[in-house]
Parts: sequence; C-alpha cells; structure tokens
Amino acid sequence: MKIGAILCLTFLSLVSIFSVSVSAFNDPSFSHSLKVPSLPNIASFEDDLSYSLYHKSCPNVEGIIYKKVQEWVKKDPTLAPSLMRLHFHDCAVRGCDASILLDHSGSERSANVSKSLRGFEVINDIKAELEKKCPKTVSCADILTTAARDATVLAGGPFWTIPFGRKDGRVSLAKETTTIPMGRESITKLIEFFQSKGLNVLDLVVLSGAHTIGRSSCESVQHRLYDYKGTKKPDPSINHAYLNYLRRKCRWASENVYLDATTPRTFDVQYYHNLKNKMGLLSTDQLLYSDSRTKPIANALSFESSLFSNQFSVSMVKLANILDVNSQDKGEIRLNCNRVNY
Repeated sequence: MKIGAILCLTFLSLVSIFSVSVSAFNDPSFSHSLKVPSLPNIASFEDDLSYSLYHKSCPNVEGIIYKKVQEWVKKDPTLAPSLMRLHFHDCAVRGCDASILLDHSGSERSANVSKSLRGFEVINDIKAELEKKCPKTVSCADILTTAARDATVLAGGPFWTIPFGRKDGRVSLAKETTTIPMGRESITKLIEFFQSKGLNVLDLVVLSGAHTIGRSSCESVQHRLYDYKGTKKPDPSINHAYLNYLRRKCRWASENVYLDATTPRTFDVQYYHNLKNKMGLLSTDQLLYSDSRTKPIANALSFESSLFSNQFSVSMVKLANILDVNSQDKGEIRLNCNRVNY
C-alpha cells in the first residue's frame, strides 16, 4: 500500500510539473507578457561536445577533478555550493566558457555581482594538476563544469554525465554581468532571463533549489528585514519567527546567513517546504511560491526528493550546454585559468 501511494504521488507530481510547464508556454497571454532577448551569440552546441573527448588524451580527467574537489570540500564544506554558484555565474554571461575565471581589470570577476563568488583557488589547483598529467588538453570551462557536478555529489546531490569540449573564452566584461539575477527581480524578469539562455520555467524552479545548501550575504536580504520597498517596514511575506531569526543573524550587511535555515548542509527538498512556510531567504526565492507560473512546480517538487534530484540533473546538463558562438569558434585551452594564453 505504501509503495502504491508513493508511485501515485510521484506520477501526480510529474503530471503537475509537466502540465504547468506546457500550459504556461502555450498560454498566449504568458508569451506576450515576456520580452525575451534575442540570441545572436548564445546557443546549445551539444554536437560540439563529446563524452569521449578525453578518453585517450586525458583518460583520468574526471578522477583527478573529483579527488581535488573532494580534498577542498572536506576542508571547507561551504565550497560545494560556492562551486555550483561559480559555474552558474560563468554560464549566465557568455555561456560556459570560463570567462568568470579571467582575473583582470574590468572582467566579469571584478563586477559587483561577482564580489562574493568563491572557489577560484579550487579550479586553479585542479588546472595545475591536469597540466602536469595532460598538458594543454583540458579546458578551464570543462574543469569548472565538472567541479560543479562533483561538488553537488559531495553535498549529497545527484550525479550526471558530462560531455566535454567547451572552449575557454578570451573575452570577459564586467558590464555584461548586469543581467545576472541579484535576488530582487520579479518572476517575469527571472523567466525572461532563463529563456534568454535557452532554459524554461521548470529549470528556473529546479535550479533555484540549489539554495537548499549554501549561504548568502546579509546585504542581499537586509532590505526585506527593515525597509521593504521603501516602507520602513519588513517584507510582510516573511514568516514572523523567521523574520526575528534573520534580524538576529543579519545585524551587519557583511555577515552571512544560510539560504535554507532548516537543513542548511543537506541537499534535499526542504528548500521548497521553506517556501510554503514563508521562509524563502531571497525575494526571488519566496516569489516562486506566490506566482501561478512557478508555485505548482515548487509544490510538486516538495513532495518527492527523487523528482527534484532527477530534474536537477537534467537542468544542470542544460545549463552546462549553453555555449557562446565566439567562445567556441575563437576560444582556446588556457594554460592558466586566470588569464588568456597571449
């Protein structure tokens, strides 16, 4: 009986996710309400990627990357969500081309939205090791993509296979990071951003679930605690007990607070339960449970952890397959992830 109930719930949840996604995109009013940027230079280059690319040139590439990520995460577990976030920020601008790693004046890495990014030293360590074993072979973009997957696994999340062949971009501009979500956008703006990258509403809700682990700066949430939309009052959508908790934790903007206050170190579906209880940390978190386009998906994912894990893998593969035309055509295999070769 119990097994039957679980199977029934799983089926209903899948139907809920599928139906809301399809109906949202088939609704003319939904389409007309969005302004999706054109994509002259961003596309999915799945044909350019290969699961066997390094089989001969660097056969143990995934083993080397996993071992290094494991060493770093063992010393500092907070690096797991940091590597996932670093990967997202990379793919969100010029596709997954490691442009976020370039360290020079005016680069993406120097932008205000990037100031809290971490994990650069992990990627540098992996690159140094791979250059010893397989010189001039593995791109920094492939390293970062794989490290994010391994960080997810080490945090208790799912595993997925990764095709390789991403080139390292030679351009990185801080001004291009202004479209990356900062936690205050409307759901419509978030959907527009995700659609501009070839992702959909389901991907938005699922990838937001990465906030089941990790931390945010208090600076990102203080406006909700003290002066929501210029009212000099807190955001009325915040659970009262949670509001008191956040005010204790976030006396200073420089402090950090867990994205999931309930199970902050466990990769699970508690994030979605928190939204039901009005305990989403960022405005963009909580809005997922108040918008008719995203709430049914968030609700369905909260019921069955296997649904979340499976779809998270799918959405992360889609994210990692966002590539830029120029980066692929004019890219390189960097010898040092922090700078172009010449």
